[in-house]
Amino acid sequence: MQAHLTHQHCWNSLPSPSVREAASMYSTAVAIFLVILVAALQSSEPPESPFPYHILLDPDGILELSWNISYVQEVIHFQLKVQGLRAGVLFGMSDRGELENADLIMLWTDGNRSYFADAWSDQKGQIHLDAQQDCQLLQVQRTSDGLSLLFKRPFVTCDPNDYLIEDDTVHLVYGILEEPFQSLEAINTSGLYTGLQRVQLLKSEVPTPTMPADVQTMEIRAPDVLIPDNETTYWCYVTELPQDFSQHHIIMYEAVVTEGNEALVHHMEVFQCAAEFKSFPLFNGPCDSKMKPDRLNYCRHVLAAWALGAKAFYYPEEAGVAFGGQGSSRYLRLEVHYHNPRNIQGRRDSSGIRLYYTATLRQFNAGIMELGLVYTPVMAIPPQETAFVLTGYCTDKCTMLALPTSGIHIFASQLHTHLTGRKVVTVLARDGQERMVVNRDNHYSPHFQEIRMLKKVVSVFPGDVLITSCTYNTEGKKLATVGGFGILEEMCVNYVHYYPQTELELCKSAVNDGYLQKYFHQVNSFNNEEVCTCPQASVPEQFTSVPWNSYNRDMLKALYRFAPISMHCNKTSAVRFQGEWNLQPLPEITSTLKDRTPNCPNGQAVSRTSPATVINWGQG
Repeated sequence: MQAHLTHQHCWNSLPSPSVREAASMYSTAVAIFLVILVAALQSSEPPESPFPYHILLDPDGILELSWNISYVQEVIHFQLKVQGLRAGVLFGMSDRGELENADLIMLWTDGNRSYFADAWSDQKGQIHLDAQQDCQLLQVQRTSDGLSLLFKRPFVTCDPNDYLIEDDTVHLVYGILEEPFQSLEAINTSGLYTGLQRVQLLKSEVPTPTMPADVQTMEIRAPDVLIPDNETTYWCYVTELPQDFSQHHIIMYEAVVTEGNEALVHHMEVFQCAAEFKSFPLFNGPCDSKMKPDRLNYCRHVLAAWALGAKAFYYPEEAGVAFGGQGSSRYLRLEVHYHNPRNIQGRRDSSGIRLYYTATLRQFNAGIMELGLVYTPVMAIPPQETAFVLTGYCTDKCTMLALPTSGIHIFASQLHTHLTGRKVVTVLARDGQERMVVNRDNHYSPHFQEIRMLKKVVSVFPGDVLITSCTYNTEGKKLATVGGFGILEEMCVNYVHYYPQTELELCKSAVNDGYLQKYFHQVNSFNNEEVCTCPQASVPEQFTSVPWNSYNRDMLKALYRFAPISMHCNKTSAVRFQGEWNLQPLPEITSTLKDRTPNCPNGQAVSRTSPATVINWGQG
C-alpha cells in the first residue's frame, strides 16, 4: 500500500478561528454540492446487482472501494466511499503502483465549482485531462460520514493514456486533496496524501456449491499477535491437529480478519508440514527471525491462501483437499503478511483462515502440484536487469510417466516468486505447440499472492508439457540473485490445484550443473580467470565473482535457453519417478502463442478539452 504523508499538514489538528470559519463555509458548500449533484445525476442508473468485492484502500480506512463486474458488457462499476469532507479525491491504476504515468479519475473543487474528469499523470506526477473520457460518473451521494462516488469504466479503452484491465494483479493508486486547486494542471501527485493497494479486479465468477450437512469448521488464527511497527512483516505460527484427527476433505475456506485490522492484514497462507518428520517446533514469531527453526522450511504444502479483495474459496463439488489421517502431517503453519506503512503501534491481531471440511469424502482428492524451477542456485539473475526471464519445464517425459490416461484437471493456480519477480506465466504445450495459458500475471507482485480460480478448467494429459516462465527486475542489486529458499534468493513456482490427485507432486527443472560449470570456464577464458572453478567454490560464490559485462550476461541467457536440464519428476515422498532425469533436452516447441491483442470497443468515448463542471459552488 505504501501510503505516506508528503507534507506536515495534519487533518485532525485544531484550526485557528479564521480557518475554522473558512472550514465551516467549505463544509456548507460541500453539502450544497452533494444535494444538487445527486439531483443532477439521478437519471444515471447504478448497476442492478450489489457490489460483491470490496477493500480498504488506505491504512486509516478513509477510502473504501467496492466493485461489480459485467463480463457481458466488459465494464466495471466502482463505488468509492470517502470518509469526511475533502477538497477532492484521486483514484486510478498504474503499472506497478507509481503515481507517475498513472491512469486516473479526479473529483476536485477550485473553491467555487466542482469538477470530475478522466485524467492521467506524466512522468513527473503532473496531472492532465485525458482527451478521451472513458470513465463515466454515474452518481454522488452524501453519506453520514462523507460521500460516495459511483462510476464505471470499460476493461479496454484503447486510449494510450489508459490502463488495460485484465485478469492480472492491478496496482490501484489513490490520493486525497486537502485544499482546493484552481485547475487540474495545478495538481501534482507529489503534494498529496497518496498510496497504493493491490487487488485482482477481474475475479472468476464461479457458482457457489452447496455445503453438505456434515460440514465442520476449523480456524487457524494468529495467537493475539502484537503487529510490529515495521512496514512489512511476515508472521509465522505453527499449530497442530488433534492426535486422533482422521482424514477429511477441505471443501472451502475463507479469511477471518480481526475487526479494525482490515487495512493491515495483506495476505495469509496455511501450509501443511512434511509428513516425513514426526514433529515440528511450535514456533510463533516473525518468519525472518533468526530464532525460526530451519525445519519450518519443510512446511511448504499450501492448503489455503487468501489476499486482499478475495472472497471465500470453494473447491469443485467433485473434489476436496485431503488432510488428517495416516500419511499426513498433523502440523500446520500459518503465515500472515502485515503491511503497516504508517508504522502503527500497539495493534493486536488474531486474523487467520477458517477451513470448512467434511468427513464425507468426495469422489476425488484434489492435489497440488509444483511447476517451474527447482530451488537451486544454478538458476540466477544478473544484477541491474530490468526484465530477465528464467523458465522451468514439466516435460512430456514426466507427464507421460506420471499422469493417468484420462488426464488431470487444473481448476486453480497460485503463482509465486520472491522479491524481484515481476511477471509469471504457465503455458500448456501439446505436440510441440503451445495451446493455452494456464495462468498469467503480467503485473505480478510478490507482496500479493492468492490462489485464483481459473475461468476455464485446463485438462493436462500424458505427453503434455507445462512451461513456467518468470520475469525478474534486479535494477537495485549489486550482485547476482540466485535461486533458493531465502527471501533474498529467488523462486519461480506455480502451485496448480487439480484433480484427481496423482503421485506427481513436483514437476520442475533447472539447468544441468555441468553445463553451468562450462559457462564459468567460458567466463574465465575472457576475463582473466576471475571465477573460481575449484571444487570448494559454491555456485553462489562463483556467480558473485562473475564480472557482469554484456558478453557474460548474453552467454548466461543463451545457456538457460539452450542447455540440457535436470528434471525433478517427484512423487509426494520427494523421490523421483524411475528413469533418467539428468541431461534432458529442452522440450521442442515449434509454435508459440501470440500476445493478446486488446479488442477495442466500437463505441466512442466522450472527448473533452476541459473537465466536466458538475456543480456551481455558489448555488443554494
